Amino acid sequence: MGAEKKLVIGLFGFGVVGEGLYKILKQTPSLKASIKKVCIKNTTKKRNAPPELFTSDMYDILNDPEINVVVEVINDSVVGFEIVSNALKNGKDVVSASKKMLSEHLPELIDLQNSTGRSLLYEASSCASIPIIRNLEEYYDNDLLHSIKAIVNGSTNFILTKMFEDQLNFKEALLLAQQLGFAESDPRLDIEGFDAVSKWILLLTHSYGISSTIDDLLFNGIAQIHELDAGVAQARNQSIKLVAQAKKLLNGKVATFLLPQFIDHNDQLYFVKNEYNGVVIESGFSDKQFFYGKGAGSFPTASAVLSDISALRYSYRYEYKKKNQQTPAELSSDFHLRIYISFKSLADIPKEEFSSVEEWHSGNERSYLIGTMPFTSLLHKDWWKKNGTSLILMPDPIIEDMDIKELKKMSLSLAGLEI
Repeated sequence: MGAEKKLVIGLFGFGVVGEGLYKILKQTPSLKASIKKVCIKNTTKKRNAPPELFTSDMYDILNDPEINVVVEVINDSVVGFEIVSNALKNGKDVVSASKKMLSEHLPELIDLQNSTGRSLLYEASSCASIPIIRNLEEYYDNDLLHSIKAIVNGSTNFILTKMFEDQLNFKEALLLAQQLGFAESDPRLDIEGFDAVSKWILLLTHSYGISSTIDDLLFNGIAQIHELDAGVAQARNQSIKLVAQAKKLLNGKVATFLLPQFIDHNDQLYFVKNEYNGVVIESGFSDKQFFYGKGAGSFPTASAVLSDISALRYSYRYEYKKKNQQTPAELSSDFHLRIYISFKSLADIPKEEFSSVEEWHSGNERSYLIGTMPFTSLLHKDWWKKNGTSLILMPDPIIEDMDIKELKKMSLSLAGLEI
């Protein structure tokens, strides 16, 4: 790995994570890392650090030859990319927590990292305090990784927990999440799934070597979940979580999606509550392993940034072994999903798309059904996000084609059903 080196840090951003990192570094002198300069937008704002530490000119950091590490924890993905790419070109190692920026530019950043010989580390971008990227990089070979499923957004998990445990409705739970600082004042990035899918793009790269974009993936948030859905889950001794998952199919390709899902009470993710994140990895020889930790907040996220800074002392970098294999994994759309759908009118549901239907419950204001549908009936289509429709995956939702024939034999007919 090479000798340990002294780290001189230029920090971009002094919000929740940036200030948390500043405080942690002051408490860990053994790390031999110090912040020389902090770049911020507003230099007139009073901050809990000496005024001479701050600048509003990014080039005070990018052009300083003494600074050998840039830490980027800002919210602007356009400026973030400019900072990170310039820092790498200027011979500096980089630590970033900006999942949106990384997910939009990862292939070109990997190329830049290779051409400059510098390190770009971003553990904090995926599950805050959980060291999941390093584990996927170092311990799980693509051929042996059967599946990975994860709760990666603490805000939505907090909202769902409050809906289940305190019987709050969606709006009440969202308001509470905002008051406690777990959700943004504009919470759409969280509740519509955009924050989670940015993190998932990064985890897919480190799980299976798959480069994907937001346009490639089937995803949604929790905004459509109805109180009826929560009642159905509780009657089944289940909860509802927003779960990202990928699974190696029998054809060798990978199925992936990020959607709300019913979770059985004996599933590890059932116990991931409030702002916590959780990841379950299933591999060939080690069976299931469960990672759990805080997915939001100042110190949990800053601790992951600190871990990356620490790794830079020994010139650690991601090798992207799975991405560089001779035959990298590919995404598949050749499978079915077992889904629950609740809705106001059956006329809004494309009945002909279902391969099988196993349950049907009609109500005065709202009805629901459980059935199996080709993945392609959902990907790049939005009928299931409109007219108050709520779509939730069933536990173990992936059905490969060999199982479809059996399901069809047991299927109810939707053709004659009316409300």
